[in-house]
Amino acid sequence: MPDEVSQTQDGERKPLLSHFETLVVVFGVLLPLFLGSVSQSIAASALPTIGRALDATGDLSWIITAYLLTQTAATPLFGKFSDTHGRRATIIISLWIFIAGSLACALAENITMLVIARAVQGIAAGGLTSVPMTVLGDLAPPKYRARYYTWFSLTYITAGALGPALGGFFAEYVHWSAIFWSGIPLAVAAIFITNKSLRKLPAFHRYHKLDLAGACLITAASLSFMFVLTAGGRVYPWASPQIAGLAFVSMLLWAGFVWRMRSAPEPLIPLGIVSNKIVRWAIISNGFGWSAIVGLNIYLPIWLQTVSAMTPAQSGLALMIVMVALNSGALVGAQLASRITHYKRIPIVSLVVCIAATLWLAWRSAGMGFMELQIVLAVWGFSFGPVAPVTSVSMQNTVPQHQLGTAVGCMASVRGLITTFTVAIFGVIVLHVLPDATGDAKGALAALDLDAAAQAFRTLFLLGALCLTISLVTLLFMEERPLETKRPV
Repeated sequence: MPDEVSQTQDGERKPLLSHFETLVVVFGVLLPLFLGSVSQSIAASALPTIGRALDATGDLSWIITAYLLTQTAATPLFGKFSDTHGRRATIIISLWIFIAGSLACALAENITMLVIARAVQGIAAGGLTSVPMTVLGDLAPPKYRARYYTWFSLTYITAGALGPALGGFFAEYVHWSAIFWSGIPLAVAAIFITNKSLRKLPAFHRYHKLDLAGACLITAASLSFMFVLTAGGRVYPWASPQIAGLAFVSMLLWAGFVWRMRSAPEPLIPLGIVSNKIVRWAIISNGFGWSAIVGLNIYLPIWLQTVSAMTPAQSGLALMIVMVALNSGALVGAQLASRITHYKRIPIVSLVVCIAATLWLAWRSAGMGFMELQIVLAVWGFSFGPVAPVTSVSMQNTVPQHQLGTAVGCMASVRGLITTFTVAIFGVIVLHVLPDATGDAKGALAALDLDAAAQAFRTLFLLGALCLTISLVTLLFMEERPLETKRPV
């Protein structure tokens, strides 16, 4: 890597970290990233168990969407906060919030308490999943950033894939609350590790105003919209005054959010950044691609427990192949992006294969054998792997260094918003076919309409293929600009 210098907040110029020092900083933020990623999917395999325990089968989607919603609103705030006050302080604050949210989840006595506690966890995840990626931007220029990205990709994807397996194990053999107890000691350890390892991180501070009003507007607009999705046709008729009124309120809130983005000095999602065509197409491609992967990864365990009659632990373990495949694909994509000129070709071809694998899942949703399932999931995971590093590095390649945290937060926020709505829609499709809580797993399975469940998941896979197709089209639109070998200033 060419010799460069970094500039501190006081204007002092000093050499960049050595390769070994860079790896120390990278490894220092991997545990916080792991916690932010694993907490997103760890409850997936345990959703039916939690629904029976809390007598709330119809409201299970809120356990996931509340987390994703607050994560979406908090991510750009943490990004700007880290640009102003530093990455280390931001990650440590996020970890303390995560501990508080995990404790509240573990002690929740009803579905309302659990959903609120998951929302607190989501706020923490806004910092834990975005700021570590910003740290990577502080350490290396775009051309070499893709090589270090491998470690982040391995951690993020491994955590996301391990989540259902861990959640299923705790739900079946311990207690569903152990899902949340288990993260607390890891968060405490992460505080000590991060506090020490990030002290040598180069600083590129620039003051930013936090758009709290924009965060509140997007949260309220999303909440009202998701309540329309989940309550319409179940709690209230679709044509009822309650649903119509709430839909109108949601429209007003979304209009208010758009107005805020256009009028605020530093809006939550800065229009100046997304006006860049490369950034815009990279964010959309990344967001829709990940929404399909996260959404299907969350509801695949339920598919395996209902249609294939697996236990929570078995369904989680069956998805381990996705972890290996996604990591392998991301590793290939990250390494090739830093070595070849036309780095878009690999993810374009792989996305076509990923869409085909998703359509295969839809076609065979009712009669797929275990080995066939493993092969298709392996192809599905591996073929999406190259998309994330290429879109992330392409976006970071075009923004100034002092706006890197804001840009990464913007990408994570838009991705989270798209994923939140995708997961909510998936939940509406799937959870309505699950039987009401019966107190035991065998009773719930006996009351299940397998044909209706298979059709619901077929629709789910088709929607996932649609999201991946949007990701592919926007990736085609994204300009393939040569990756910088020096830091943008």
